[in-house]
Amino acid sequence: MVKNFIIVFLIALFLSGCMMTESLVKQNPAKVGSSTRVEHELVSLPDPSEKIVAAVYKFRDQSGQYQTSATGVSWSTAVTQGATSVLIKALEESGWFVVIEREGLSNLLNERKIIRSSRANFKGADGQELAPLPPLLYAGVIFEGGIISYDKNILTGGAGAKYFGLGASTQYRQDKVTIYLRAVSTQNGRILKTVYTTKTILSEVVDVGFYRYVEYKRLFEAEAGYSYNEPVQICVTEAIQKAVRSLIIEGVVDNLWQLKNPRDVNSLAFDAYFREKEDARNEPLLAEYLPSKRNRVGLGINLLNTLYTGDYPDPQFKLGGNIYLDTGISKNFTLSFGAGKGMLAAESNFNTDIYMADFAVKYHFFPQFNFSPLVRAGTSLFYFDAKDKNGINNTSREDRIRPLISMGSGFDYLISDMVGINLQINYNYTFTDLLDGIKYGNRNDQYWDGQFGIIFYLTKN
Repeated sequence: MVKNFIIVFLIALFLSGCMMTESLVKQNPAKVGSSTRVEHELVSLPDPSEKIVAAVYKFRDQSGQYQTSATGVSWSTAVTQGATSVLIKALEESGWFVVIEREGLSNLLNERKIIRSSRANFKGADGQELAPLPPLLYAGVIFEGGIISYDKNILTGGAGAKYFGLGASTQYRQDKVTIYLRAVSTQNGRILKTVYTTKTILSEVVDVGFYRYVEYKRLFEAEAGYSYNEPVQICVTEAIQKAVRSLIIEGVVDNLWQLKNPRDVNSLAFDAYFREKEDARNEPLLAEYLPSKRNRVGLGINLLNTLYTGDYPDPQFKLGGNIYLDTGISKNFTLSFGAGKGMLAAESNFNTDIYMADFAVKYHFFPQFNFSPLVRAGTSLFYFDAKDKNGINNTSREDRIRPLISMGSGFDYLISDMVGINLQINYNYTFTDLLDGIKYGNRNDQYWDGQFGIIFYLTKN
């Protein structure tokens, strides 16, 4: 019955994955380009006293990065080569600039030559000479800069598990693109202002699979999953739009250009930029210099699932729980003090309640990020009350209080600044062979526990 249910469930999962794939790859008509998350910040800037005539000759990709390929060298560039068009559009959207054509200046000049030649050889409908072409606009400001770097694999990771042929896994990767933008005065060549912005690029893969012989010579296999790659072009667009917004605000602060209403310097757009700039100033560039998000005090509660390993066969999973207090002592290390209750049992042989008071040291590998793998080592003083299948306790009272040592690994994840969740698996070695009520062989009794819980931080970062 259980086997048939699993088969039906996995077939439904596989078919739903097929339908999801079909819906993703269907043809869609062309549509107007979507707005980015930064565009509303750009278009919501206060109006200028007068629009500035600006030119962009070339906004180049200077990163020198090519796309990664599993099959060999790829000569496709990692970022767009059309960043000049993206910058021109961002300047137009801001409402602060009159952008003139300079990237295709040779084409424009050739066309004007054709127009002048035609006007010299032909007359108007009234027989009069045609008026000469008006002069080209000249720029007061030139925008220079480019895509300075594209850093790959600045953060990678993943997790997965398989049991009895059923498994799931996820992998993720972060890249980063960096934009530099500067305004240059055409009157004297002075660099008026330089800004730079960055944008991370996320890639993620999730898959689920089942592989098992359900009957003799009958193999059942199913897979489903998806991958998501944040579009690099959209990320470059966001970074350029953020750079244009930053340059406009910085220019107002330095009196390079003026607002239509000087009191708009206290508007929400300016306040949000100054707060963001202050946060960026306090954030180190390199991840290893980021402050720990866990170097503080937290109160947590865990659900325990214990599995006895000892002299009796057929151990059983039993539920329990504990509470603990974490206090960070350095960037990576955390001290943990806790107390809890659990149960150990073997089917039809014995069961025992255990009460623990423990102390442990945790090491977080990436304390500066929301997700961090960890390892744990500790010791406990525990009390047990082992009873056999007849309910008889065969251990003396002085033998029921014993020390143990434990070690394990897992991860925790901050779902907000003040709340986190964690998952751990620990191995516990006791210094007694009487945990199950009998002394047999030369090896002391042990048990495993899995912990899943939530922690509430009592102090902020």
